[in-house]
This record gives sequence, C-alpha cells and structure tokens, in this order.
Amino acid sequence: MQRKEKILQILESTDNQIIDFMNKASKYRENNLITYSKNIFIPLTEICKNDCGYCNFKKTPDDPNAIILKTKEEVLASLKEAEKYGCSEALFTFGEDADEEESVQQKLAEFGYENIVDYVFDICKMTLEETSLLPHTNGGNFSYESLKKLKEVNASMGMMLESTSVRLMNTVAHNKSPGKNPEIRLKTISNAGKLKIPYTTGILIGIGETKEEIADSLLAIRDLYDKYGHIQEVIIQNFTTSPGIEMENWEEPTFLDMVRTVIAGKLLFRDTDVSIQVPPNLNHDTAQIFLLCGADDWGGVSPVSPDYVNPTSPWPTLDELNRLTQDAGFELIERMCVYEKYVNDKWLNETLLEKIANLS
Repeated sequence: MQRKEKILQILESTDNQIIDFMNKASKYRENNLITYSKNIFIPLTEICKNDCGYCNFKKTPDDPNAIILKTKEEVLASLKEAEKYGCSEALFTFGEDADEEESVQQKLAEFGYENIVDYVFDICKMTLEETSLLPHTNGGNFSYESLKKLKEVNASMGMMLESTSVRLMNTVAHNKSPGKNPEIRLKTISNAGKLKIPYTTGILIGIGETKEEIADSLLAIRDLYDKYGHIQEVIIQNFTTSPGIEMENWEEPTFLDMVRTVIAGKLLFRDTDVSIQVPPNLNHDTAQIFLLCGADDWGGVSPVSPDYVNPTSPWPTLDELNRLTQDAGFELIERMCVYEKYVNDKWLNETLLEKIANLS
C-alpha cells in the first residue's frame, strides 16, 4: 500500500479501527518524555498583507490598538521580563510582508531601516547580545537571501505550511491571502532546508480541506524532511472559531478529526526523530488523548505572554501542563527552541553555539 493510501485509511477510519491505529502510533514513541519550550511571544507588528478568513492576529493600520512596529526598547523590556520567568525562547512573529504597508514603512524609516528583515535581524542580534534567550523567528514567507541573513541570528525558524491545497486559495480561508499560496510556502520551507535552518512547520485542519488534501500536505512535509533533514517538529493545529473573524460561523474540526490526523502524522514520521506537536491551549479538555496518539511535544508555552495568534485560547499554566502530562503517564521536560540534534556546526554558527553552550 502506498503512503498516501495508508494515510487516507487512517484519516477515514472509524470505530475500533481508530483505537487500533492509536495503539500502533503510540508504540512508535522513543521514550516517555513530552517536551515543551518556555517562551515569550512577541508580535513585532500586527500588520499583514494576508487576510485569512480564520485570522485572529492581523489588525489594520487604522485600528487604534494595532501594533504597527514595536521599538527595540519595548522588545528589550519584554525580553528582560521573560528572563525573570526563566524563558529560553524569544518567539518573534509579524505579519507577512508587513513593510509593504505605508504605516510600517514610516516606522521603519523612523527607526533607521529600509525593510523589516534588517530590523528583525537587529532585534534578534540584540536578543543574543543582551539577554539569555534564543531567537526563533516566524514571519511568513521569506526570500532565500532574507532567510540566509536571518539564519545568522536565529537558533531556529518556522512557518506553518497549513495546506498544499491550491483549491483553498479560492475559498473564504485563503482567497485574500496571496502568501498562503502553497507553491510559495513550499519554496520558503525548501529554501530553509537548503540553508540548513532548523525548522518548525505544520498543517491547519478544519478550514475546508478534504481528507486527501490533509494527506497531501503531510506528505509534502515528509518529502521536504527526506530531502533536507531540517524539519524538527510538525504541528497538527485545529481551526478554532472566535467572534469577529470572517469564518466565525464555520464548523470546527471534530475531536476525532484531530485524533486521526495526529495518528497519521505520527505514523508517517515514525521512522524519524521529528516531533509531533499539538497546541495545548487549543485543545485543553482533550490534550491528553493526543499524547496517547503519539504526540510528544506541546510546543512553545509562555508563562509571561498570551498566544497572540489565538488570543481567546489562554495557555495552560506550566503546573497544569505538568499535571496533564503526568496524569497520562508521561514526563514533562523543557527543551530549547532548537532541537539538540541540530546543535552543531553543520547547522548553527559559532555565536549561536556559544550562546547555547552558556545556556546549557
């Protein structure tokens, strides 16, 4: 049976089939450890060229509450606060190609920069030089040259593939989001592989995709991993509705949709050391089940900042996360934003390796 047929068999399973697949996925666990990264989530700007139907992050320049562009002083103050909580990861997010918007251009010029990549580079450099945190940048698609520059000051980077479905570009989910074109996103992730950037990606389910499109998306990530080896974790994220978004009345994926997809992800990557991650704040009441489906990572969890992408879904406290993990029979351990297998001179430069050594 071909890989795609096997994945579809899992995604379409019912009744005892699901339990059988769950048991099979759980057997491929290397150990009893469930990891997480203690981070601070810092949105550098909330301006974005995309306008996804499910987005809770983007704001318009005329919104009085919008972050147009944080100053270095504001960022450093947040990082210093994160140090007090023992955070090791500085997650920098911003809307894709935000510097195409005039209001962001004006702020950049005011700060002495021509584009947002140069600004983010200096923000990450400041983080390395003035704090104990490691930068992890997630700002959507970047050119090869921009990725090459940001690699020098980031321990890891990431971007959700979300879906390889071109069809979704003509639906409410992505019809106003040119940056969600799967061809462009796959090129970005591929370029990160060529540049040997430890990378996080994943899929978003429940936005109108078919089971076959889920299978295609997972297979595309596996193909990139097989080619470059840079995918350190795959996120299985469920769409959640909230007031005010365009897809406010859209049906969320069922619990079993998530169960099947997590199992499919685990079994597809069973012969690798790629982690399968499920966001605990989006699945608080059901999170433990995903551990039994083979998930082994909670992702970034912050004791100091909200999830700005999902503001209606607060993080569990670290004590609660530990309780949920132990109650399911596992041990919770903290990790860095870059996985240990990438901590060598093949993947990271001397500055980053020295920083990590000091953290360790």
